[in-house]
Amino acid sequence: MRPRRANMFLARAARPAVVRPTRRWLQTKLVERSRRALEKRGGRHALATSADVPPDPSTYARVALILEDGSVFEGKSFGAEPPAGGTFAEVVFQTGMVGYAEALTDPSYRGQSLAMTYPMIGNYGVPDNAEKCKIQPLLPRRSFESNSIHAAAIICQDYSNHFSHWEATQSLGRWLSDQGVPGVTGIDTRRLTKVLREHGSMVGRIVKLGEKDALPATHGTVEEAATLRARHLVEEVSITEPIVYKAQNEKLSIIAVDCGMKANMVREFNRRGVTVTAVPWDHDFSALLDRADGLFVSNGPGDPEQCSLTINHLRNALEREGDALRPIFGICLGNQLTGLACGASTVKMPFGNRGQNQPVLDALQPGACMVTSQNHGYAVDPTNLPDGWQALYTNANDLTNEGLVHSSKPFFTAQFHPEAHGGPTDASYLFDVFTDSCSRYKAARVDGRAVDKALNWPKTIHYRTPPAFPKKVLLLGSGGLSIGQAGEFDYSGTDRRPIFADDFTNHAPLSHSGA
Repeated sequence: MRPRRANMFLARAARPAVVRPTRRWLQTKLVERSRRALEKRGGRHALATSADVPPDPSTYARVALILEDGSVFEGKSFGAEPPAGGTFAEVVFQTGMVGYAEALTDPSYRGQSLAMTYPMIGNYGVPDNAEKCKIQPLLPRRSFESNSIHAAAIICQDYSNHFSHWEATQSLGRWLSDQGVPGVTGIDTRRLTKVLREHGSMVGRIVKLGEKDALPATHGTVEEAATLRARHLVEEVSITEPIVYKAQNEKLSIIAVDCGMKANMVREFNRRGVTVTAVPWDHDFSALLDRADGLFVSNGPGDPEQCSLTINHLRNALEREGDALRPIFGICLGNQLTGLACGASTVKMPFGNRGQNQPVLDALQPGACMVTSQNHGYAVDPTNLPDGWQALYTNANDLTNEGLVHSSKPFFTAQFHPEAHGGPTDASYLFDVFTDSCSRYKAARVDGRAVDKALNWPKTIHYRTPPAFPKKVLLLGSGGLSIGQAGEFDYSGTDRRPIFADDFTNHAPLSHSGA
């Protein structure tokens, strides 16, 4: 058999070059096919990198971040430089690994300097922010939650002006510069996060320094901080006139109270055939609700108690009965406003929950847990809920409230973001729960009958026989992004070895350390 295989190989190799495709020719064809497919999906600039677009205008000037407690952090600027008086805002941290475009355009971050705990930011660039959404032309394209950046600034450890992504058309620094928003890089974000966790979210000022300037000692005055905290942020980000987001295959229509509504919420409704009529935060929607199939209360920034007009209008909607009753669904600030409208209270959290990795427990399905995206600094107090209401979800980390549900009416809320474009999408089924309830209540009004069940909840937990305990385990460690982080990741791997050793399991750790 060996000689025959050799002869076969020789016969193949002896074929003419025209008949026998070479490896290089195949690679060229594959690259061309991949390029055509990407260009079909993303347009002419689908394969843009930092070498294909205008240069990043970042100056990397010396800047400093001064917090309310006197902590000072020195770094370099990128994007727009801080204005003459500095950038004064509440400093919060966010734990997401991706999605900086979505976070910066989220109206809930209005008036806040956003510190990213993930060390490397900007490596996949930013898409064209002038493009419109294909599903709903009144909205910006996916990856943007509004038409402009709402965060006051972005803070990171390592900004990358070199990017590569098939949708990217500009660097993060270029986008920030065009929007007039400063960025700070070179900050010790680990130390900053520890300070915020220990002392709570604080106001801080980002200022530009000369090469020989000493670090400032104070962030500002008490009056400035009080003025910042008194801003009515919802009024700043809400629309001023009603807007109708028409669904292409309209089946239902709802009223949405826009307190700073994220664009992807509208996309989720339009995708399900639901036309959304968005109204300003202080709009009296009673007459509109008579002609609609449901009521949605959006996310938004700031203290929910400032929205007293919204709370009063929402309270009237909760008191409807009979054919006037409409299903109600609230997200984020909508959860807090619904809680206040039904008679509960809210509390300000020390540093809030912001990121893409918050675990949430389901009260209706014990044992079920979702990983959710969150962005809030206030929470509903679950200890004083009125009769007929109960906690629907609870944060598994700090046990704060993550949602409410009525025992007999089609009212429910979520403190987290089931629509998050940056993910995760574990809770996206909540839009189906709401639209299903709107459909059934609409049909009941037409048929003149009662609805048998207010809300239909899908089964999100599936019990099965657990597998046999493993006898051999391979530990794969995800190494640090830089050599200086290698020791920490090595230690985290060795720290888990005694756990398996106690269970008499053979284990073979494998580290991807940068060292």
